[in-house]
Amino acid sequence: MTEKTCESVWNSILKLIQDNVPAQSFKTWFEPIRPIKLDNKVLTIQVPSQFFYEWLEEHYVSLLKKTLKQELGMGARLEYNIIVENGTSTSSPYIVNIPGSTSSRADLQQTANQGINLNPSIRNPFIIPGIKKVNIESNLNPNCSFDNFIEGDCNRLARSAGLAVANKPGGTSFNPLMIFSETGLGKTHLVHAIGNMIKQNNKNKVVLYVPVEKFINQFVDAIRNNSNQDFINYYQQVDVLIVDDVQFLENKQKTQEIFFTIFNHLHQQGKQIILTSDRAPKDLKGMDERLLSRFKWGLSADLQTPDFETRMAILEHMMYNDGITLHKEVVEYVSHNINSNVRELQGALVSLLAQASLNRKEVNLELAKQILKNFVKNNTREISIEYIQKLVCDYFTIPVEHVKSKTRKREIVQARQISMYYAKDLTKSSLKTIGMHFGGRDHSTVIHACQTVNDLMETDKKFKADIDEIGKRIKMNLV
Repeated sequence: MTEKTCESVWNSILKLIQDNVPAQSFKTWFEPIRPIKLDNKVLTIQVPSQFFYEWLEEHYVSLLKKTLKQELGMGARLEYNIIVENGTSTSSPYIVNIPGSTSSRADLQQTANQGINLNPSIRNPFIIPGIKKVNIESNLNPNCSFDNFIEGDCNRLARSAGLAVANKPGGTSFNPLMIFSETGLGKTHLVHAIGNMIKQNNKNKVVLYVPVEKFINQFVDAIRNNSNQDFINYYQQVDVLIVDDVQFLENKQKTQEIFFTIFNHLHQQGKQIILTSDRAPKDLKGMDERLLSRFKWGLSADLQTPDFETRMAILEHMMYNDGITLHKEVVEYVSHNINSNVRELQGALVSLLAQASLNRKEVNLELAKQILKNFVKNNTREISIEYIQKLVCDYFTIPVEHVKSKTRKREIVQARQISMYYAKDLTKSSLKTIGMHFGGRDHSTVIHACQTVNDLMETDKKFKADIDEIGKRIKMNLV
């Protein structure tokens, strides 16, 4: 009988887990784990952070127990080997060993502090004993809330993490919480929504929203006026600090140093820190390594471009708030063709309504095409996979959900293959990405679909006529 190793046991466990969790969750929470040691029935795995450990224990502990028991039998146990950053770029990370399913977050912190100094206690000369909190304006936009932040696949993780933080600021592993994305996808809206909810639920908490550029200007003024102590003390009184666009801290060494001091103090006091950036922490350049490591302590969640269904929901929500009604075909046209970001989607709707009001005309599809002609041309050079799915399914009168399902009905399979064919032909998406849009199928399925369509076009005249007609509709509706 072959002796089991930690690698073979963990690989067997991974196969079982992969069948029980979504592909994205498996990639996020299980692929980074490394098996370290197998001692009798105790398997030790290495996870990249304290947050990782807590998430696994909170969400996947039952699954891990079952799979471990299946592989090693009764009495099997799991231990975690947790990497803890020490805050310097010259020393190696500390390792903390934690038994699985027995330690709380407080236990982990206590265990870590017994052997190592995670956050060296720095005597801060800027704390004035007995000082009372001053009246700090939050600078939050009261119009931003979770109710008007439309949820979709593109933002579900970030929104869920934001809600968790809003309900328990400083009390979750999402500290700091960093939201990153390209412009116009809702970063600022989301962090304002978090801040507003915290203020609503915790009247005594001091919440402060500040764009990094304002923070930098305040610091420059403090240096000029020799009031650094007041500047630091002001920020250290905050319970929830929301800093927008931290990428502008790049290459600003002195400002990074002062921000590092404030960040450390707030984090050690259990205060909540929320950040936004146009890039993931790993892609930020010209940033102090100590500061970057702290950005990675909590959760970094990205906002992606909303899909067709989410864009439809956003438009409908905007219309509802403004008491506006538009024909469904107009909403679909705008949703199909304005696919870059939410801000431009809102701009297109405002443009439509303004022109219709000035011209005293009802907004129908023809007027929408006429008004948005130049705008749409600049934003639809890349046809989306969702748009192709919608047109193909409309042509065959099939719900879009069916081509994403596992059904093998002939008419559904054919619509799915045609959609894949045009997705490969008319978009820049990879085969893997195309497959993911059709229920998580792999690239080989897409290749087979394209080959099938090409073969049928050569032998079946009616099928070729359908393909040509669908192609015309796809391109015609973009003009």
